[in-house]
Amino acid sequence: MRRAPVQERSTVRVQRMLDACGELIDELGYEAITTTLIARRAGVSVGSLYQFFPDKRAVVQALARRNMESFMGRLEEILLARQRADWRKALHAAFDLFVELHRVIPGFRVVRFGDIVDTHLLEPEQDNDYVFVGRMVGLLATYFEQAPDKDLRAALVVLVKALDAVTRYAFREREGDAAVLAEARILMDVYLAHHLRTRGLTPTW
Repeated sequence: MRRAPVQERSTVRVQRMLDACGELIDELGYEAITTTLIARRAGVSVGSLYQFFPDKRAVVQALARRNMESFMGRLEEILLARQRADWRKALHAAFDLFVELHRVIPGFRVVRFGDIVDTHLLEPEQDNDYVFVGRMVGLLATYFEQAPDKDLRAALVVLVKALDAVTRYAFREREGDAAVLAEARILMDVYLAHHLRTRGLTPTW
């Protein structure tokens, strides 16, 4: 962003721009949207949009960051609201939330955490999946009071990339292909069992 909103009125205006961007991406796709269309849908002038964003890529970057914060905030609430579970249940909760956000947040199934624009949209030095795993690891380490070791962290990156690809395929349909999503959960269970059982982090299932 060119500058962060300071006043509440400006914050609300920026959020409207991000909402409009998500809606338009759902309807038209990333390539077809423009800053003019985003501003018009948000009910602001193009000049107002340019006060905060230099181009549509920057708007989508802000939308991807908001998606990340929405996911992490909701997942933390879900985990804290239940008794401490095993890693399998915690990661299933994360996947279920990921699927839900595809259905309820405009543009999420296309934008997600930014790969539609750039695999390094969130951080220039790390790809978006690695940034996501870093946030997940921090949250899960706090929840379990035990951080995953280096090899398990690498395994989580691979798992995230695999589930990301399968979920993207499932959501070629707007509501998601239930059969494909069920297969994704099986994939997750088998892969997790291989990596977690020997670490004593999850029971055999």
